Amino acid sequence: MIGSSHIAAAAAGAAFALTSAGLPTSASAAATVLRCDTYVHANDNDLGIAACSNPTGQTWIFRAVVVCGRAPDVVGEWVTLPPGGYGESQGYCGGIFTSGVGAVGVDERPA
Repeated sequence: MIGSSHIAAAAAGAAFALTSAGLPTSASAAATVLRCDTYVHANDNDLGIAACSNPTGQTWIFRAVVVCGRAPDVVGEWVTLPPGGYGESQGYCGGIFTSGVGAVGVDERPA
């Protein structure tokens, strides 16, 4: 059985390795307030989509953050969601070096 101190040490080591490599230690594109579904388009694996609804009483903005494999990552247009609103943001992985969408996240902020 692995103790919690071993897990904490492993997590600290992983964070150090990411920081040393110049990579962020936390996911910067994760929805925490909005209710979002992220997915790759069924007929086009180069198109990443974030579909979000706003369950709060405050206006929020969000955009899709799309990881594109060997091609540069992209972000979608900002979408404004009033309270109770719904919207979608899309990002397209283009170029000859793309390997398609690897992941889709959400960047959200209060308006």
